[in-house]
Amino acid sequence: MSSKHTSNVSVLRPTLVKETLRKFIARQPIFSRKQEVYGYELLFRSGLHDFFDGSDPEQATYTVMADSLFLHGLEMLTENRKAFINCTREVLLSEYTLLLPKENVVLEIVEGVEPDPEVLAACRRLKDLGYCLTLDDVCSLERPEPFLGMVDMIKVEFPGMTPEQREEMVRRFGPQGIIMLAEKVETRSDFDEAAAMGYQYFQGYFFSEPQLISSRDIPAFKLNYLRILQAVHCLEIDLREIERIIKTEPALCYKLLRYLNSPVFGFRGHIRSIRHAVSMLGENEIRCWVSLLALASMGEDKPAELVVTSLIRASWCESLAAKMGRRDREGDFFLLGLFSMIDAILDRPLPEVLAQLPVPEEVQVALLQRNNRLAQVLGMVEAYERGEWDTFTDLAEALHMDEAIMPEMYLKAVDWAHQIFRLS
Repeated sequence: MSSKHTSNVSVLRPTLVKETLRKFIARQPIFSRKQEVYGYELLFRSGLHDFFDGSDPEQATYTVMADSLFLHGLEMLTENRKAFINCTREVLLSEYTLLLPKENVVLEIVEGVEPDPEVLAACRRLKDLGYCLTLDDVCSLERPEPFLGMVDMIKVEFPGMTPEQREEMVRRFGPQGIIMLAEKVETRSDFDEAAAMGYQYFQGYFFSEPQLISSRDIPAFKLNYLRILQAVHCLEIDLREIERIIKTEPALCYKLLRYLNSPVFGFRGHIRSIRHAVSMLGENEIRCWVSLLALASMGEDKPAELVVTSLIRASWCESLAAKMGRRDREGDFFLLGLFSMIDAILDRPLPEVLAQLPVPEEVQVALLQRNNRLAQVLGMVEAYERGEWDTFTDLAEALHMDEAIMPEMYLKAVDWAHQIFRLS
């Protein structure tokens, strides 16, 4: 894929991260029971050699606060949703928290903060000022007791407790008006269990895993989009045939024209027909954009974050192609990110889905076997998303990538993905 979307994104706003700052911020979604994004926990790493290893958590939080407010902007990082920010004892006692907009943030009291009189007084003051407080990484029934009356939310670490303890947490603290959040929810069964117990919010990557039900057929409308994907990924693409197929799917036709006439592309004149769109974009670009739109349409019954994350990965992987000297393969890198969650969108095993899509072999190997260069690219992107900084560093080094450029690339991909998603 060419720079038709990536280069235009960069001119829509000023540079988000100055190279000299080298700040790393990722985000992890927090969902409601309806699987809608309620907010994001902001994950921090300070730089190439000064990464956060737990030795200076106060500095980590101060940097997140400063970067979120003054460098990136909370509204860009979280799309105006809640920003969850970790607070140590020293941060709670400081005045810096008062710089944060109380309407937009949730202050997390991290594990290890003892409920001494100073801490409790600080929590009471923040509560009285209207800040939302949550107790993070709770693994015991005793830990919340001293904070009752001050915390609005308790984050229960699911892997650290038995099912009986998880349920008892809800029974004991839920009736007191405290919001219960299940964190490290990594599978759909974990989500279903937590929801049945009465948890109201959920954090983890359960949404990115397929819910495999072998007896269920793929819905007809998804099959239609899957056929469209098959058509655009033929070895020799027939643009006239692609035009005909797109015209048979009114929603896809409308969305494609809507996207191409948006400021993201910056075309001088209006694109009024599918034939005009095909001629303007060319083979590679039409393949990627039809894939993007088909995937978004297939994911309409899924958490929106699933599609947004796929778009972020697609844009970021595409921009990495040029940095790796693979500009001629930008389209493949784009599809690598875009299809990295297609199994969750279709609730089908990934090998089964990819068997129906003639995507390039290098992309298939990366997604299925995870043992080639493209697999390392995807693994690096995934590690950054999750704040798994050691893994991220190892893969960046293996790919000979300059880590300093990653925050800006990530944030541009986030911004671009949200623009594209809003258009749909």
